[in-house]
Amino acid sequence: MRSTTIVLAVAVFLTAILVVTLRHHVRLLSSELQVLQAERDALDVEWGKLLLEEGAWSEHRRVETVARQRLRMAIPDSKQVVIVDLRERAAP
Repeated sequence: MRSTTIVLAVAVFLTAILVVTLRHHVRLLSSELQVLQAERDALDVEWGKLLLEEGAWSEHRRVETVARQRLRMAIPDSKQVVIVDLRERAAP
């Protein structure tokens, strides 16, 4: 009877230690999860800003302005435009 009581006491003690250890790990993991979620949210905000910036940089008006000013590009006159009909070349 006494050995059974000792075995049960040791089992209860080990279970209590295991519960405390697991609760500690859960708290650590919960804290890490909150940090990672905050980082994810910050990255989502930054991604949204980058998408807006990309939209601004690739706007047709801006591309045309840069092409005209920096590259000195212009729309050609109708006399300078050559239309190539590829269907005529494909015929044997």
